Amino acid sequence: MGSSELLRIASHEAQNPIDSSLREAFSSLHGRLRPPFSLSIPSPSEYSQLNLALAYAILTQPLSAKTHLTHLHGIVTDGYDLFTKTLISLSHHCYPKLLESPRTQLLWVSSQLVEVAAVGVESLIVSLLRQIKGGDFSDASLWLCTELLVILSQNWDWLLEEPLVITSSLFVFLRLLSDHYRLVGSMVLDKLKKMEIEFCIRVLRECFHLCLGIGRDLIRLLQDLLHAPEFSDLWRDLLLNAGKFRDSEFRDISQLYCRRTPSHFFKLRISPEMETQLRFLLTRVKWGSQKRYQAWFFMKHLGSPGAETLIIDIVRFICCSLHPSNEIIRSNVISRWAVIGWLLNCCSKNYFSANVKLALFYDWLFFDEKIDSIMNIEPAMLLMMNSINQYVDITHTLLEFLLLLVDNYDVQRREMIVNGVCKSFSLLVRKGVVHSMESLTSCSMISPALRNKLAALMSSSDLGAVDVKVAATMVSHVGFGK
Repeated sequence: MGSSELLRIASHEAQNPIDSSLREAFSSLHGRLRPPFSLSIPSPSEYSQLNLALAYAILTQPLSAKTHLTHLHGIVTDGYDLFTKTLISLSHHCYPKLLESPRTQLLWVSSQLVEVAAVGVESLIVSLLRQIKGGDFSDASLWLCTELLVILSQNWDWLLEEPLVITSSLFVFLRLLSDHYRLVGSMVLDKLKKMEIEFCIRVLRECFHLCLGIGRDLIRLLQDLLHAPEFSDLWRDLLLNAGKFRDSEFRDISQLYCRRTPSHFFKLRISPEMETQLRFLLTRVKWGSQKRYQAWFFMKHLGSPGAETLIIDIVRFICCSLHPSNEIIRSNVISRWAVIGWLLNCCSKNYFSANVKLALFYDWLFFDEKIDSIMNIEPAMLLMMNSINQYVDITHTLLEFLLLLVDNYDVQRREMIVNGVCKSFSLLVRKGVVHSMESLTSCSMISPALRNKLAALMSSSDLGAVDVKVAATMVSHVGFGK
């Protein structure tokens, strides 16, 4: 089989099964893809093969793509479901390897499918959103951002009928904008920033009732744009004039704090490839073997300029979406807290380090056992506890940051945050994640000022039910390496 016209495949790599199936279908049916088209109704198996062949033709023959799309319109009997699923699979598994022309064609045909409201096209758009890699400011990455924004903006009426797409798009572009806004670059980047700002503000102003579904992480993303003057009016209304959002149920920003962000949002900032590798690391890699896997992961995803920003999204994903089974927790597989400790050590800039710590502690601030998962707050607690023996500076830094958040994150709603943090500590002790708080409250290696502040915080909660002075055997102190 010759070289692929679809994917970039090195000579030492095996043939890609998706590429092979598309090519085989095209090879066997290419004679039927030219006008005049057959008027006979294909059998189910023929229909399936014809969809694959047309997908390959549209992606690899741009000059004939409109003809092939017309052919597809003429034969479709399932609302484009099979065709769309083929493109979703290609996007999910192969997008980084797509050649430039097929990549351009994929975005073009996606826009055409949106225009006809194809079955499943919303999942295709979300899949493409996941392919925008954080910290990647290459021309190809900025192009993908721009193309998706064009599709969304030009199909606004369709977008309003797709809550998953509109909230996913807002989540993605708010996060990207916080990185893009800090860059001073080319006209292409400036144009993209303008498009991102206009899109995000329009969604927030016109569809705020849908935006509420994002939950508290909407505020986390927006706070990273506090310095952007284009968002100043929106922030003013969020804090002082909730009625401007024309949602009768929204009265105060604290309502967003009380909404847990659904876990699927955190996958949006993690590419499918990265998700697979993180899941492997946290379900298969044993203690003692983790350093070489971490080094490989760093070189693959975090070694390029600008990629440090990805650590924020990875930590949030690990805390909120990657919850190990009890079997994994009891095994010798490396723990989430250790991987997060390693990722924190990878941060070289204070700005990113602070945002990683915020991502780690964010659910603590508003924790409610009725709606939140203990698994979201467990990694931070275990990282603080297990670092005391060998890496007490990590414990000290994290505890100091948490207490600063309590006092400064939202001064007007400090009582709410105190309650959330105290409930977090209380539940973690009550459920046996740690046996007591003594390691934090009595450790001489932690500054007396911090210990006193922590003790004062806990005394204001219902932690009195937990005897924090009782000596307890803590979980084993295993270093996470650097």
